[in-house]
Amino acid sequence: MTQAADRLGIDTDALWNDRLLPFLDVREDDRKKAVTRFAIFLPLAILALIGTVAGTAMTDGNPVALFGGFTLFVLFVYLCANPLVKLHGEIKEGLLTEIASAAGLGYAKKPQQPARFGEFCELGLVPNHNQRSFEDHFSGDRHGSAFELYEAKLVQRRQSGKNTTYVTVFQGVLIRIEFPRTVEGVTVLTRDAGWFNGLSAMSQARINGQKLERVGLVDPKFEKIFEVFSTDQVMSRYLLTPSFMERLLSLESSLKGKRVRAAFDERQGGGELLIATETGNLFEPGSLFKPLNDRARFDNLINEIDLITEIVDLMVRPATLGEGDAVS
Repeated sequence: MTQAADRLGIDTDALWNDRLLPFLDVREDDRKKAVTRFAIFLPLAILALIGTVAGTAMTDGNPVALFGGFTLFVLFVYLCANPLVKLHGEIKEGLLTEIASAAGLGYAKKPQQPARFGEFCELGLVPNHNQRSFEDHFSGDRHGSAFELYEAKLVQRRQSGKNTTYVTVFQGVLIRIEFPRTVEGVTVLTRDAGWFNGLSAMSQARINGQKLERVGLVDPKFEKIFEVFSTDQVMSRYLLTPSFMERLLSLESSLKGKRVRAAFDERQGGGELLIATETGNLFEPGSLFKPLNDRARFDNLINEIDLITEIVDLMVRPATLGEGDAVS
């Protein structure tokens, strides 16, 4: 049993042999068929694309040649990729559901209601965007604090003359934790300039009619890293202890993410801690070009799910000796 599995309380051998291996063995034939179809139709898609380019050039951009060739290209790409994409989704959902359940967590492929996403936007924790998608929603309870974590991808449409491009402006995780300390008002820690830049100097930003004013941090180390705004200066200093700030940066390191930002918000009743950090695409089951009974894909997912509980523990557990001021 790995350290991650031990922390999660999972008997990995029993889970793998009794539940996951039979699930994967049933789908191994489907994987082989999907890979074979990929090998057949990918070269055809490439030939269709080459033919489209060549045919369009030879016919001086004839729209019939262009449309016909492009239609064939799209058809071959669909036939090539669709079985693998569908199987990938089934494998991912099956593995994550079983592992999360064994760890005492809830899992959904897509969140029914992305937790507090409106507040993430309102408080400048995520950038402006035109398109959004969510996946991999985990929920549970740690040290008496309920939490939710899900992945978000946000895309912004940009116009330059007649050209339109779509740029991914955020891909990472959003976390909501019922914070175990008293929270009053709203306090925001941001790394990006966000919409606060234009408002901070004049203290015009408001939440429920209250001003969000800039807060100076006691520790110059964190003053260089974060910008803090709050409706309650006294409460913000009570919440933003040195140990909490250290933990927030440790969370960024453990996720191999960047630009972690957070907010304390009392508006939903009780105190909530909202965290956003940019990461790669997590919780993936690995390549389907390898046999499904490859134990490594299972171990990787165990490590990433263990990371979820470590994140919440990091933010809400009692401080240890020498760590600094208590967090709870």
